[in-house]
Amino acid sequence: MLKVDSRDIVLVVDDSPDTLRMLTDAIEEAGKTVLVARGGAQALAMIERIKPDVILLDAVMPGLDGFDTCRRLKQIKELAHVPIIFMTGLSETGDIIKGLEAGGVDYVTKPLVPEELLARIHVHLANARKTHGAQAALDVFGRFLMAADAGGHVLWCTPQTVKLLHAALKDFSTDHYVLPPKVRDWLRECLAQGPAATIPPIPLSDVGATTKTAMSYIGAIGADEFLLRLAEGGADNDAELLKSAFGLTQRETEVLLWLARGKANRDIAEILDLSPRTVNKHLEQIFAKLGVENRASAAGLAVRTLVGR
Repeated sequence: MLKVDSRDIVLVVDDSPDTLRMLTDAIEEAGKTVLVARGGAQALAMIERIKPDVILLDAVMPGLDGFDTCRRLKQIKELAHVPIIFMTGLSETGDIIKGLEAGGVDYVTKPLVPEELLARIHVHLANARKTHGAQAALDVFGRFLMAADAGGHVLWCTPQTVKLLHAALKDFSTDHYVLPPKVRDWLRECLAQGPAATIPPIPLSDVGATTKTAMSYIGAIGADEFLLRLAEGGADNDAELLKSAFGLTQRETEVLLWLARGKANRDIAEILDLSPRTVNKHLEQIFAKLGVENRASAAGLAVRTLVGR
């Protein structure tokens, strides 16, 4: 797909000439590039060549309606983060829900108010870029991260995680995948312990993985969204990697590993059955060996080492 302009590209999909004319004028006056499609099929053909930044989509059109068009657009990987705003005269709650379930981020009713629509475009573009930028940054650093809800439904994965899961689990699919029962039980244990969870990573070999891979619980990042990390080489590989990378003793390695997992000194002391004073002494040695001055820098360096393997 090509990006034809440095300006934002808005694709307007509507079969009404009056609506297209009004929106084209308003959007161009706002300094954006406008593309026009008279129906769902034409829109799908158009995005094979050009990638829009936001899509305005009429819900009711002859032939392929807006709801089916939206579902097909959302199946295209490159458009997954592109916000789709429905425009329609339908205002029943069921129609609004149908649009959101199809993948729309917003729903505006006709007659349209250009100023309001432009404001919504601005907000959804900003939100989409924040989300897409954050996940893209994770991918650049090679992080094997994913998120799941409390029921074990996978919400999103970085591309590296998808590749790793495809290699490890024969039944893995990016479409509505649910973690295996044993992994869901492990996740429930992690959630029950809360932020101070000390449950070790679960080897995916326990659920039939064909590669040596382990899953770690990182923490909550939303109301029902929990961050998980995968590691090639199994659950013990994290410690071995840190130990060899920085020339640490076994105990220093254990302290740094829990520090990288976000644990406070008091929690690390309890987990490793040490006194807080001993943990502090180990941290002093760790800081010296890593060439850093504080725990935040040490944790950051450890995480970058683990995720960049």
